Amino acid sequence: MRLLLVDGHYYAYRSFFAIRDLTNSRGEPTNAVFGFVKALRKMLAEVKPDAAAVIWDAGLPERRMQLLPSYKQQRDETPEDLARQFPVIEEGVKALGVHNVRLGGHEADDLIASYAAAARGGDSEVVIATNDKDIYALVGEGVHIYSTNKTDLKDPKDSFTLLGPVEVEAKWGVPPGSIPDVLALTGDAADNIPGVEGVGPKTAAKLVREHGPVALLAENPALIKNEKLRAKVAAAAERLRDNLELVRLEHDLPLPVALSALTISADRAAVVELAKKCEFRSLLAEYEKPASEGIPPAQGELF
Repeated sequence: MRLLLVDGHYYAYRSFFAIRDLTNSRGEPTNAVFGFVKALRKMLAEVKPDAAAVIWDAGLPERRMQLLPSYKQQRDETPEDLARQFPVIEEGVKALGVHNVRLGGHEADDLIASYAAAARGGDSEVVIATNDKDIYALVGEGVHIYSTNKTDLKDPKDSFTLLGPVEVEAKWGVPPGSIPDVLALTGDAADNIPGVEGVGPKTAAKLVREHGPVALLAENPALIKNEKLRAKVAAAAERLRDNLELVRLEHDLPLPVALSALTISADRAAVVELAKKCEFRSLLAEYEKPASEGIPPAQGELF
C-alpha cells in the first residue's frame, strides 16, 4: 500500500499566497481553492497512492503550551479571504475522493507522524507532502517526503521528487533522526521557538555530527572546543531540553479515520458541482466529459 499524507494548512496557505486576486463572478475568493485542488490532483497523478488523507491542524497540544506559553503566538490571524475558502477546499478534497482528517487539540504534524507510524512496515510506503521541518525526521525506510522545490529536483525537467534518507541527509547535514537535535539548537522562528544565540543550521548540524545528540551536549557542554560556542550552549542547556520536547512528534495518537478507510474514491458529480460554484471552466469541461471519451480526470490535464 502507498499512503499519501498531505499537510492541509501548508498547501492552503501556499496556494493562497501563490495565486492572488482570483474570484468567481459573485466576488467570492477562489484562489486558495484553485491552487489546493490543482496541487492535490497533481500529487494523486504523480504519486499514484492507494490511500490518501489531507491532515489539518485542530488546536495546539497542551504539553507544548505548558513548555512554551508563547508557542506559535507570534503568528498573524488567518487572512479573512483564506478563512472563507477552507470549507470549500475541504469540499474539493472530499470530491477528489480523499479524506479530510483532524484530531481536536492536536497539530497536523503529530497526526501525520501517527499515521506514518501506523502504516510503516511490510510492503507499505508512506509519502508525506509538506514543507514542515519537523516532519523530515520521519523519513526512513518506506517513508518519503514529496517535494516540488526546484532545489530538490535531480533533473530540471522533473516536476516532483521523493526525498529519502540520502536526500534528507544531504539537505540537512545530518541523518533524518538527528533533525530534532538540529532544530533544538537553532530554534524555529515559524513556531516561536528560541534557539541558541548565534547557532544556525550549519553550525547546529556540525555540533550534532561531531558530538552527538543535543541531550548529551546539554549535559556536557565541555565537549565543545570553541569557547564562545561552549558558553552559549551551556547557558541554554535548560532551553535545549525543553526544545527537544517541543519538536518531538507524537507517534501514537488515536487515528480519527482508520487506515483501511483511507481509500480514494472520487465523486465526479461533486467535482463538477465544485467547478461550477468556483467557475473553474477548464476543470468543469474535463469532468463533464463522459468517462469513455478519454483519460480519467485524475490522470489528465490539471486545469
